[in-house]
Amino acid sequence: MKVGIVGAGMVGSAAAYALTLSGSVTQVVLVDRNAALAQAQAEDIAHAAPFASTTQVRAGDYDALDGAGVVILAAGVSQKPGETRIELLDRNAAVFRDVVGQVLTHAPQAILLVASNPVDVMTDITTRISGLPAGRVIGSGTILDTARFRSLLAGHLGVAPRSLHASVLGEHGDSEVLAWSSARAGSLPLADFAAQMHAPLTEGARAHIDEGVRRAAYRIIEGKGATWYGIGAGLTRIVQAIAADQQTILTVSIRTPDVLGVGPVTLSLPRLVGRNGVSATVVPELDKGEADALRQGAEMLRDLAGAVTV
Repeated sequence: MKVGIVGAGMVGSAAAYALTLSGSVTQVVLVDRNAALAQAQAEDIAHAAPFASTTQVRAGDYDALDGAGVVILAAGVSQKPGETRIELLDRNAAVFRDVVGQVLTHAPQAILLVASNPVDVMTDITTRISGLPAGRVIGSGTILDTARFRSLLAGHLGVAPRSLHASVLGEHGDSEVLAWSSARAGSLPLADFAAQMHAPLTEGARAHIDEGVRRAAYRIIEGKGATWYGIGAGLTRIVQAIAADQQTILTVSIRTPDVLGVGPVTLSLPRLVGRNGVSATVVPELDKGEADALRQGAEMLRDLAGAVTV
């Protein structure tokens, strides 16, 4: 599969690098309004490819996206001093009107994979601009938050993260919901497994893990200015599921008709991802506190996206 990436900054280039090293796609094309940046990133990544895969990497204009099965959207503008969140979203919507139009002109069959933040709202905007079915416009959503949750749980329990089934739902942001009540280790409820491992999930342990997941981006941004490696790997995982038609369950964001009585709203739930994008949504069991938190987050996202004109 050929994959296009619009936006050759740190997130776009990290995704290109991870895709190339994974060898899961045949070609990666980087597009950026700064053509010199796209060319430099493509050359640098192409020089790494011989050590790991046969993936071809190059830079180009929008016409180079012809035939792409997935196009990652990692473009956007930064917030200006004194600018409100809505003003920033309005400017990003203007950028995306041009970008999405160009992408669909040259790659009309592509699945659009949105990485630009705030990712849930930008995914909603992209869905409305494109007119595509919701399952073909996927936001990276909480795929990275879910990975953080599983990693921290695994460290506490002393097991591999891949042995855990635990999800972060809702917004990729402050209102995200860690779904403790539906989490499993192997086939066991999380609390039962933790007891058998002599690593009980006390209130303190849960609070520590929650803080570790919820504040991870803030700590990374404080240390180096932005996050890019984790999301680059997360985007690669989504592309792999599409390219190989894996029908894998991933916590990604799409526009959804109804979530706990709120809708339409774009947020993350466990979704079945394969060749045609998202084909189904899996609704996990939630306790009352989790359901209330998810509903409140959904209302916030619905209102924020609804305030942006496309």
